[in-house]
Amino acid sequence: MKIYEKYDGFIFDLDGTIYVEDMLIDGAKKTINFLIEKRKPIVFVSNKTTGTADEYYAFLKNEGVNISREMIITATETVKNYLLENFANEPLFALGEKAFVNELTESGLRYSENPKEIKIVIVTLDRTLTFEKLEIAKEAIENGARFFAANIDNTCPVKKGEILDAGSTIAALEKSTHKKLEKNFGKPSKYMIETIKKRINVPLEQCLLTGDRLETDIKMANDFGIDSALVQTGVQKFVNGISANPTYRIENVRMIITKDIPSFS
Repeated sequence: MKIYEKYDGFIFDLDGTIYVEDMLIDGAKKTINFLIEKRKPIVFVSNKTTGTADEYYAFLKNEGVNISREMIITATETVKNYLLENFANEPLFALGEKAFVNELTESGLRYSENPKEIKIVIVTLDRTLTFEKLEIAKEAIENGARFFAANIDNTCPVKKGEILDAGSTIAALEKSTHKKLEKNFGKPSKYMIETIKKRINVPLEQCLLTGDRLETDIKMANDFGIDSALVQTGVQKFVNGISANPTYRIENVRMIITKDIPSFS
């Protein structure tokens, strides 16, 4: 039995699993299109907030991957929905890039850079991070602002290796404010899982979650009773102390449709 034959639904990480920056990983298009032809429900789940779901969808479609826009879930979406439901009128500040901030404000949420009025600080990947941004976030948190994150990834995979991600910023703020992060809305959180459950419409125990990170992808699978496959195409450095164990360790997503289960069990 091939790996894919055991599962009714598939949950895929994007960056590091399906592509790295602007390049599809070898075999990714063939794998996804094959599963779609087999009528297997699929969702893609990304912690990356530097682009929008529409942009990720357009990229994959342009590369010949036969997906629909509804298949893509981002950490930005889970943050936005939670804030609209619980803090719709509260000023927020984000350590994040323009695409992330724009998606929040375009939904009607209020953005502020005044530490005295900020009620929520959200941390995510920010390649435009400055000392001034950190100081605004620090002062706001010390003044009582809620301390949230769109993702907790320590690094983000790029063609030449990895760059610092939200986890490093979170650690700096925790140390400087002496306050702990309250909520994470990306993988491996319950907020992301609830969004996945609504979108894929297949019981999680009948799904396979594939990703390149032990501390987010595989941990989420372990926490919520989902079989998982760890690929070697993205992040190569794992966080010490993480006890997450994948069901399969595979070189890349292509092996989901080409390899038999006994080879990896």
